Amino acid sequence: MLDLTIAIPVKNEAHQIAECINHIGKDFAKYIDVIDSNSTDDTAAIAKELGANVIQFNWDGKYPKKRNWYLFNFTPKSKWVLFLDADELLTENFKRKIKEILPLTQHKGFWLNYSIYMNDYKLKAGYPLKKLALFQTNFGFYEKIEEENWSKLDMEIHEHPIVNGSLGLISEKIEHNVNFDHVNWKQKHIEYAKWEAKRFSKLKSTSGNKHLTLFQKIKYTILKTPFAGVIFFIGSFVFMLGFIDGLKGLKYNWLKAFYFNRVSTEIKQLNFR
Repeated sequence: MLDLTIAIPVKNEAHQIAECINHIGKDFAKYIDVIDSNSTDDTAAIAKELGANVIQFNWDGKYPKKRNWYLFNFTPKSKWVLFLDADELLTENFKRKIKEILPLTQHKGFWLNYSIYMNDYKLKAGYPLKKLALFQTNFGFYEKIEEENWSKLDMEIHEHPIVNGSLGLISEKIEHNVNFDHVNWKQKHIEYAKWEAKRFSKLKSTSGNKHLTLFQKIKYTILKTPFAGVIFFIGSFVFMLGFIDGLKGLKYNWLKAFYFNRVSTEIKQLNFR
């Protein structure tokens, strides 16, 4: 087994947590921790039945949120920690690759690549998805953004890890399954957009942008304009060839454009308050 803890933050994920854990397998990582926000469905029971350690999280509306709270209070016993969402599945190629890389690497963290599945259809094009989700324990934490009950989001969504050391890239992909037909998708992303706008306003008033990646700085520059949704759509659907996915690609990029347009609108409204 790898000297690795897989941490899965969840809330009401009974419909997909079993598949997520089963794709990890029983002989891959030393530990599987499921950090649960008091789910009202069978998420915790399913995770326990499959051998995961379940930790309950109660948020007080302030920093730290779920991932940092877990790192601060339940520091993994392993050398490495990988944060995995319940709608993400580890592939055999990915597991094989990190078994090769982690025991020998000098890096302290890794950017990971993801295949995007839209309702079980694998998108062939569009903007690629990358996340910094694998790092050595005690060498990485999620950025600190002070909150005073100004969002309903108890987990770091777009806060990124700050890793004290060099970073590598793992090319083999994790499968990310996006269910755009889920009844809560639109409302959830409206909440994400409100949070992004608040974060943007805090970055303007502090030096909080010093840890942002180049991509994030470009993103926030675009979000200041009223054309954020249009820019995303043209870039992903046209220049990144999202159109080859047909109606699925159109729907995916249209909904993502809706999200970026909503963030831009929320920023504009904050500036007028």
